[in-house]
Amino acid sequence: MATPKKGRSASAQSKPGRSLALILIAIAALTGGMFASGHTTPRLGIDLAGGTSITLRAVPEAGNEAAINKTNMDTAVSIMERRVNGLGVSEAEVQTQGRDNIVVNIPKGTNSEQARKQVGTTAKLYFRPVVATEVSGGGGAASPSPSPTGSPSDQPSGKATDKPEATDKGSASPSASPSTQGRAVTDALKADATPSASASDKAKASPSPSASGGTAADDASKLQEQYAKLDCTNAKTRSTVGDGVKASQPTLACGENAQGQWQKYILGPAEVDGTDVDKAQAVLNTQTGAGWTVTMDFTDGGAKKFADITGKLAQNQSPQNQFAIVLDGDVVSDPYVRQALTGGNAEISGNFTQQSAQELANMLSYGALPLTFKVDSMTTVTAALGGDQLNAGLIAGAIGLALVVIYLLAYYRGLSFIAILSLLASAALTYTLMALLGPTIGFALNLPAVCGAIVAIGITADSFIVYFERVRDEIREGRTLRPAVERAWPRARRTILVSDFVSFLAAAVLFIVTVGKVRGFAFTLGLTTLLDVVVVFLFTKPLLTLMARRPFFANGHKWSGLDPKSLGAQPPLRRTRRPAVPVDPKEA
Repeated sequence: MATPKKGRSASAQSKPGRSLALILIAIAALTGGMFASGHTTPRLGIDLAGGTSITLRAVPEAGNEAAINKTNMDTAVSIMERRVNGLGVSEAEVQTQGRDNIVVNIPKGTNSEQARKQVGTTAKLYFRPVVATEVSGGGGAASPSPSPTGSPSDQPSGKATDKPEATDKGSASPSASPSTQGRAVTDALKADATPSASASDKAKASPSPSASGGTAADDASKLQEQYAKLDCTNAKTRSTVGDGVKASQPTLACGENAQGQWQKYILGPAEVDGTDVDKAQAVLNTQTGAGWTVTMDFTDGGAKKFADITGKLAQNQSPQNQFAIVLDGDVVSDPYVRQALTGGNAEISGNFTQQSAQELANMLSYGALPLTFKVDSMTTVTAALGGDQLNAGLIAGAIGLALVVIYLLAYYRGLSFIAILSLLASAALTYTLMALLGPTIGFALNLPAVCGAIVAIGITADSFIVYFERVRDEIREGRTLRPAVERAWPRARRTILVSDFVSFLAAAVLFIVTVGKVRGFAFTLGLTTLLDVVVVFLFTKPLLTLMARRPFFANGHKWSGLDPKSLGAQPPLRRTRRPAVPVDPKEA
């Protein structure tokens, strides 16, 4: 039984180069991937890169103060988190403050400007029929919608008033339903539409008396007068348009078209709201050549309501065959329909870019909030303070690392060479992974994360010390270096694994139960703890095995850190032999 054991031991000791080659290949691959992706530095959080801090105040509907409660506020926080992170914004923080405030911190970076807009637009999402629309500010009447027989690829880009088309999801361009000149969706205003009139003419036309005795007609006339005076080019006007209007009432709204012009609208009562949308996503449709499209799946109730409204709209002429998707008074899209969409889903096609399709899908998915929010304050956070703190933290980390290296050199001498190389390998893995995790999962490096990386230096150094001390203990018992390295490993390995497991468990619990920046500390601590196990197993142990074959270490040079004399080694263990008993020749 002893021979196979020796054979296995010899085999294990003879191939440490494989483990070293494996980890070096991994480092090279991660470094290559980092440069190939163009992300050579980790993403920075708001405290290091700067960004925007927005304070939102919940505003309940009149007489419904009880709507501001913990459940609704937590729901709003969840929706806002999905909004900003749905745009690919990393390390965005959304948390409640007090009873009726929500604070949103958005770091500077790609899509952060769009995220600020979407966080500020916090009212409910509605689908409203378009009654009339034209370019605001004296730009003339809006261009008519494309012919119902036009293909999706004929449409302009998918911005607010670009007339994208809504069809059944996954279908090709449907055949056109006959357009009628009958009553349009201006029934919402209790007025008959004027046949063949332009959008601006319809807006100015005097409504017919309604069945209610003229009250609704008077309201419609008043709305049309407001529409004629509405100037959507004025930012202050845009911020107040539609305020106080209920979903069941017609309203005015503004939206920006592809040419950068502001469009104004008269919209009918909301027929579908954001809660009726079950799922929305941007899809690249290569089968029909429509390019980027936005697909929507509705709830059971929403599917019926959407089928009803599209069935009515399909009977009208432009622009009254359109429905506007309205978020906080802004029209974010106004697709037209050519037939009733009854499948419980729809596809909005047009000349969308990937970004515009994703933005619209994000609004549709996360548009419905249980409360209305007003922006109380919006401040720009500079990176100066965080940069100073980062520099101070890096200086402290460098001092701590220098002290660790000095200690290793003074106490372990030659062994410190192995420890320093192991620290460099761990640093290389940590840096490349942080750089790659930024674009992959949205990881952003903040000050607590830097603290976690600094703490990890001590955890990694502790693993080396445990192993080195086990080897020195074996030498003190009289064994030579090569068997001491192998005999010390099982006991050191057990201690290292237990220690790292405790550290990783603490990091995991901290990550789960905390929010905000503290999660950055927990994530970094957990990541570096896992890397410590990888480095010790695949780098430190194999490297020490190789060094044990070199005369400098094997012969116990006084600067190797493994000098038996300086370690107080005992004489080699030998079995005691019993003295030989003389044999009487006569007895033999």
